[in-house]
Amino acid sequence: MQIRHWDRIGNGGLNFTELGFGAAPLGNLYKAISDEEAHQVLEAAWDGGCRYFDTAPLYGLGLSESRVGRFLKTKNRDDYILSTKGGRLLEVCPPEKRTGIGKFFNTPNRREVYDYSYDGVMRSFEASFERMGLDRIDILYVHDVDIFTHGSKEASDARIAEFMKGGYYAMLALRDQGVIKAFGGGINEWQVCQTLAERGDFDLFLLAGRYTLLEQEALDSFLPLCQKRGIGIALGGPYNSGILARGPSDDAQYNYSNAPKEVIEKVRKIHATCEKHGVRMIEAALNFPLLHPSVVSVIPGGQSVAEVKSNREILGKQIPSALWADLKAQGLMRQDAPV
Repeated sequence: MQIRHWDRIGNGGLNFTELGFGAAPLGNLYKAISDEEAHQVLEAAWDGGCRYFDTAPLYGLGLSESRVGRFLKTKNRDDYILSTKGGRLLEVCPPEKRTGIGKFFNTPNRREVYDYSYDGVMRSFEASFERMGLDRIDILYVHDVDIFTHGSKEASDARIAEFMKGGYYAMLALRDQGVIKAFGGGINEWQVCQTLAERGDFDLFLLAGRYTLLEQEALDSFLPLCQKRGIGIALGGPYNSGILARGPSDDAQYNYSNAPKEVIEKVRKIHATCEKHGVRMIEAALNFPLLHPSVVSVIPGGQSVAEVKSNREILGKQIPSALWADLKAQGLMRQDAPV
């Protein structure tokens, strides 16, 4: 698998595989899987050449971190990159009060407590170490200081302010002391990523679903800023929650919910254009983000061995330039999108 070397501040940097593994599904997202099934999924990712693994305390309320850590203990620590996230602490609670009911299944009975303070981020980081049982975490992202998570711009701004007064300095200290190689944000909105980038010395952003075959508004200002500052982008959610992988059906998922009609209609046009050029839409969707110079890795999730193997098989698929030109001519892709 192709490697993309990234080194923004001259500390040796990190070698990202173009295909990473997003471990949210291993937290029993939308359905429960066994520890053995999770191990098989991770083994398939490793066998396919993936060496970048991303997880978070939220995913299965610690379950994903535990499963990822258990697997990676069997590997040479210098052979992979590992990222997790901070900003949430997990507290034991009664079953009926646990976080993620209806979203995460068969998880520990814990509830999330947002804490973006200096001490909160340090405690979260330490708890991640305990759950994973590993000696080193390479990247720490502040998790979900966005509108999608907190419900309004005012609430998001308050969380950003809390983080920039406290947790930011915890991450900065961890990086400058060499405990981690890099820090940044794992966020669903490029506008919030840009706000952080303008206020601090961030290295990387894990941007979920906001630079895809379906939407490229991040080209307005955020991605040019990243290019200027050498900030790397790990692109999560390249299928926009599934619609770019499974196609424009009436029950298609977009942004973790049922897709709006206008999104389904746009995807229907993209799908038809891909078919006209003999390209599967899922192939174009996975490979498109990697054409941007700031993207260091694309990290779709995978909850089955078949999904993981499918992603690996289509990585690097040569997409005819005529497809990109046709999408741009129809107004289905930004004219300034690198292709």
